[in-house]
Amino acid sequence: MRITLLPGFLAAALLVFAQQPAATAAADPVILTVGDEKITQSEFEKIVEQASQPQPGQPRPPLTADAKRKLAENLAELKALAQEARKQKIDQAPETKLQLMLRSDQILASALFQQINGKLVADEAAKRTYYNDHKNDYDLVTARHILIRMKGSPVPMKTGQTELTDEEALTKAKDLRAKIVAGGKFEDLAKAESDDTGSGSNGGELGEFSRGRMVPAFEETAFALKTGDVSEPVKTQFGYHVIQVQKHESKKFEDVQSEIDEKLKPELAQKAIDELRNKTSITFDKTYFGR
Repeated sequence: MRITLLPGFLAAALLVFAQQPAATAAADPVILTVGDEKITQSEFEKIVEQASQPQPGQPRPPLTADAKRKLAENLAELKALAQEARKQKIDQAPETKLQLMLRSDQILASALFQQINGKLVADEAAKRTYYNDHKNDYDLVTARHILIRMKGSPVPMKTGQTELTDEEALTKAKDLRAKIVAGGKFEDLAKAESDDTGSGSNGGELGEFSRGRMVPAFEETAFALKTGDVSEPVKTQFGYHVIQVQKHESKKFEDVQSEIDEKLKPELAQKAIDELRNKTSITFDKTYFGR
């Protein structure tokens, strides 16, 4: 696991500590002293929590004793240098003061944004409006297809297969559709004729998919078909597809509320930020900024 002290990290960690209720000395012993600064167990564990960086989507694994010791050594070195910098009044230098001010503002603004964002929940009326305005996004289709590749298709040719021209591929796809409409079993023809060997071996089954998952021409046809209908051949870069829709439904509002919440959060957050900004007196010098 990679352990680092990020720029501005210590200040961010101490900001978190300042918001925590005080613990008794017995329950929260000092475990690290650097000069006249003391760090308690709870403070150090907050630093550990922020410093350890698991892979996205992975749980945070516990740190070994050696890793905690290394982190403590890094922190002690950082604090020792910072203490010496203060003794030399480096923190009072104009450039340093500006950097500290900007970093402090960034940390505070970020903490406030996280607090605001964590509390944001769209009301049901707004979520229903979004759902009704974006119903197509929640359409689901279950379909199967037969693919007939033509010359230039990126789909690999089967062993011993003859390359078909565009016209020959279209003719073959039309013939297969005619057989299905006349009563031929779709799955048997898919297994025997489809050049999509992945789905073909399974009777052409593609399973359930939403909009945005298939190439545009295929998707447009699939979502326009009625259940049970068999499409005319649809051309894509892969070849000609004969599509049959087995089921067409929409996700219910109740099933997508949390998803809609996440989609609406950025807009709600920006609205909250705009409200904060608008109630703050801000003046720009027109002679400098031009307007």
